Amino acid sequence: MAESERRPPRLVDGRVEFDEAYHRAGRAVWATGIVGALPVEQAALFHEVAQAGEGGHACPVVCTAGLVRALRARASDELRERFLPPLLETDYDRAQRGAQFLTERHGGSDVGANRVEAVPDGDTWRLYGEKWFCSVADADQFLVTARPHGAPEGTRGIGCFLVASVDGGFRIRKLKDKLGTRALATGEIEFEGAAAYPLGPLDDGFRIAVSVLNTSRWLNAVGSSGLMRRAWRVASEFAAERKAFGQVIAEFPLVRENLAVITAETEGAAASTAALTELVDRLDRGEASDEDVAWHRVLVNANKFVTSQAATKVVQRAIETLGGNGTIEDFSPLPRLYRDAIVFESWEGTHNVLCAQVLRDLSRFDAVDLVTARAGASAQVGAGLRRAVHDPEWGALHGRRQVDRLVRSLQVSALRESDPASAKLLERRHLTPGWQPDADPDYRDLIERTLSK
Repeated sequence: MAESERRPPRLVDGRVEFDEAYHRAGRAVWATGIVGALPVEQAALFHEVAQAGEGGHACPVVCTAGLVRALRARASDELRERFLPPLLETDYDRAQRGAQFLTERHGGSDVGANRVEAVPDGDTWRLYGEKWFCSVADADQFLVTARPHGAPEGTRGIGCFLVASVDGGFRIRKLKDKLGTRALATGEIEFEGAAAYPLGPLDDGFRIAVSVLNTSRWLNAVGSSGLMRRAWRVASEFAAERKAFGQVIAEFPLVRENLAVITAETEGAAASTAALTELVDRLDRGEASDEDVAWHRVLVNANKFVTSQAATKVVQRAIETLGGNGTIEDFSPLPRLYRDAIVFESWEGTHNVLCAQVLRDLSRFDAVDLVTARAGASAQVGAGLRRAVHDPEWGALHGRRQVDRLVRSLQVSALRESDPASAKLLERRHLTPGWQPDADPDYRDLIERTLSK
């Protein structure tokens, strides 16, 4: 267990206090310039950061990066000049960090049910109400969704506001004791008249919030990919050294199978997330077509769902490789990675919420044929997506599986030339109906080819 996990953040007299180990790690992370980096470089850096787990700083990086993008794209000149420069500071001790507070107790993922109210007060607004799940509770700048007084119900009435913590008007009621990401301060916050500034037009608040969430969903997938890469390395190195019953355990067929699955899943997550990163880069450079926009809208949600779920399973397989040692906190980082991976699954939208959004976007953009082609998916995968979109009752139950197959198709297509063995293993495990390893005469050879790449 990391030092910052053994001594998690505490709430002392209304302020969050951290162990010094937390700040040492933060200085190293912020010095890379990750927050202000361009998408490809940002993803590469974040992939490396996440190999240590969330560590208390992965989430702040993501939230700050999302706020930076929102300020650049949607803020007034006055707001941008005041709030953006300190977010881009690379000196950790002088930098400000961002956070995004959307979740409320009664709404959860249903942002349209939120009740935090924004009341006009001269040139500013005042926020009143409770936010229930506030990661980076110690942040310097909060992006907060709130309903302007008199605004309609639902997401149409949601505004997006920026709050400077130095102005006060809120209190951290408690810090949450979480399964994972334990070095990160996550709290419940009560707004009691905090000064707030609209970020973009009030009636565009929900769309602005979604754009910030999409940054988080993209980088969540990058982080899940990093967790998997570290788990793969730990399991592979251990299996190559550990001896039992007269041989290294990497020579046992079942261990080799397990390592091959870890390898293929790790490569698959990296491939689909790299494709998404290229889309983000194209969007940022203003070179994206309408089809790129639609494909990004679908992939950012679908890929987060698939990669976060795969990361938990991959880390669990790595723990199995180490046996009892895999559960020991000071033997390897795997227990921490496992706890963090489970939290990654729920961050920025649960699986069902994300898959339901994918189906809505496929309908809204009339994009089934587009995404089927972009993913290199089969006609069967396209037919499943089309049915899920056009038959809502069927899609409500089976749509999630169709979304999984879409991303798996992209992974297989992306790996077919660079890593054909991993592509084939993923294809058989996720896209071949009725496939059984024990009935596949080529299965042992496929394992060996996957491990020898």
